[in-house]
Amino acid sequence: MPAALKMPESELIDHAGFDSAVYLRIYLIGLKIFVPIALLSWSILVPVNWKSNGLQLAKLHDVKSSNIDKLSISNVERGSDRFWAHLMLEYAFTFWTCYVLLKEYEKIASMRLAFLQSEERRADEFTVLVRNIQPDSHELVSENVEQFFMVNHPDHYLMNQVVYNANKLVGLVAEKKKMQNWFDYYHLKYTRDKEQRPRVKLGFLGLWGKKVDAMDHFTAEIEKLSDQILEERKRVKKDEKGMMPAAFVSFKTRWGAAVCVQTQQTKNPTAWLTEWAPEAREVYWPNLAIPCVSLTVRRLVMHVAFFFLTFFFIIPIAFVQSLASIEGIKKSAPFLNPLVEKQFIKSVIQGFLPGIFLKLFLLFLPTILMNMSKFEGFVSISSLERRAAFRYYLFYLVNVFLGSIITGSAFEQLNSFLKQSADQIPRTVGVAIPIKATFFITYIMVDGWAGVAGEILRLKAFIIFHLKNLFLVKTEKDREEAMDPGQIDFYVNEPRIQLYFLLGLVYAPVTPVLLPFIIFFFGFAYLIFRHQIINVYNQKFESAAAYWPDVHGRIISALIISQIFLIGLMSTKGKAQSTPFLSSLYRYSPSVFTGFAKTGTNQYSSLTLCRLVLSTCLLEAVIKDSLERAREPNLNLKSNANSGSSQPEPSNRIDAGKANQSLDV
Repeated sequence: MPAALKMPESELIDHAGFDSAVYLRIYLIGLKIFVPIALLSWSILVPVNWKSNGLQLAKLHDVKSSNIDKLSISNVERGSDRFWAHLMLEYAFTFWTCYVLLKEYEKIASMRLAFLQSEERRADEFTVLVRNIQPDSHELVSENVEQFFMVNHPDHYLMNQVVYNANKLVGLVAEKKKMQNWFDYYHLKYTRDKEQRPRVKLGFLGLWGKKVDAMDHFTAEIEKLSDQILEERKRVKKDEKGMMPAAFVSFKTRWGAAVCVQTQQTKNPTAWLTEWAPEAREVYWPNLAIPCVSLTVRRLVMHVAFFFLTFFFIIPIAFVQSLASIEGIKKSAPFLNPLVEKQFIKSVIQGFLPGIFLKLFLLFLPTILMNMSKFEGFVSISSLERRAAFRYYLFYLVNVFLGSIITGSAFEQLNSFLKQSADQIPRTVGVAIPIKATFFITYIMVDGWAGVAGEILRLKAFIIFHLKNLFLVKTEKDREEAMDPGQIDFYVNEPRIQLYFLLGLVYAPVTPVLLPFIIFFFGFAYLIFRHQIINVYNQKFESAAAYWPDVHGRIISALIISQIFLIGLMSTKGKAQSTPFLSSLYRYSPSVFTGFAKTGTNQYSSLTLCRLVLSTCLLEAVIKDSLERAREPNLNLKSNANSGSSQPEPSNRIDAGKANQSLDV
């Protein structure tokens, strides 16, 4: 751990990649935002709340409260001028958060530009992915692509590589790999005991059938599959129907590729679609050949599916959480009444059980959302992760944040959103926010603290490895694959971080007691993930932190949400229309911060040269091309394009999920 903390950021980028370095900075941003906010809240708001006596007056009307509520805005009397402190500090929190985001945006944008300029030459810098190629009955797809770009980009076009449908070839290669693995296993077994050659049954799962020599059998199978693979590869390259309407087009200069990406190629906006080609290791090959019209339909279907998933998932979550309460247990299991009345058991049920049940319900959700993103047709893994992360965050917002705040039974929670008018929702949620502070404190401890602690143990990976080792591992290669830690699941971790940004910004002016728990999470998570990134995880691809604008935008949205709910809360305290400051906060801040987020995103895109942003700085492309020509005047660009812009041959590197292959022709 000390060595990981001492590693400079430049070395961290060289070691783990720019994606990992920016991911760690998200935790630092949390500390930069919430440490000053916590100091202000505890020095001003906590004394203001504590010295009020609103809850004492409420007790006269049999309203129950806890000691934590005395530190919240709930303890301030209705109509009190002390609400000015909360209002003014909300402005201070907003300006401070925007200042930190602005400085971080400038820092990360400059780091990203320096990273891309300092990188060695990559084939994807010169390569464009072209989709929805219009067919020509008189030419092959590769000939059609070459003719199109020779006419429209004659000075910069270099070559193209068509994407092939190689489903059968993939299956053959996977089968050969399986046979080779069995051969290695029996060969290893024979080298340890040469007195008897191993034998295997040819029946179902090797349980019955004729016994044959294992090594001879698998050697014959491998040779047969090798011949079939060779024939299938030849057939795929010659089959016109196997050519997909997609191709990787390489250019002589980065400038030429940038111009191609930023221009519409034909009058038809759905034909000859161009985008920066991802790295070969980042391409999600099965989605390359999906037609443009099909993409639109798929995304519409997924939008509808996600809507129903989000708003109906709140029913089982709320139902289970209601059972995980004292009242729910007494009602559903009366025989447990003597047990749940004990103080320790009662504290555990009220404090941790709802958070644990909520965590269990969310275990399989990231996998579902990732599969939905794949169905939509995104062609790069980073795009898949960003879409899954966005939806996971929306799910957190609706089901974890709003769903946990609105009290009542499962169907009452759903009805509270469907039956109320839109202008009443902020008021309803605003009133409930202070009441739910205790629940979110325990949720942060269960999900945040325990989750980060579990990252140290890696208990899930430990169990999976031993199960694989027990049932699947036969050779050293199998063991290496089973031990591979993979990379950080960005689409799982980033939405959780954003939930804590949301909780911190919402509760800072309302119940500041929540902030120390959030600060501890950010600090603890930064230490642990820095160690894991340096010493455990293996980065599979590099997107140059293309996800950063999404992170920035979600923090801005959390600011807007916090202000809307504070307005809803103030409206119940007799202060909704008392000052022009609250009115201006309501009227102007959403549009101002939306513009701030959009400006930052555009700045990020225009400042950097990258394959995964909306625009590319042509000047930087020209400079990099000129420097490269000066250093290497005899550079063979065609060999460079061949080496990295297409997927490797299936026989060299493949898995069963890659259905479309780009084969060198």
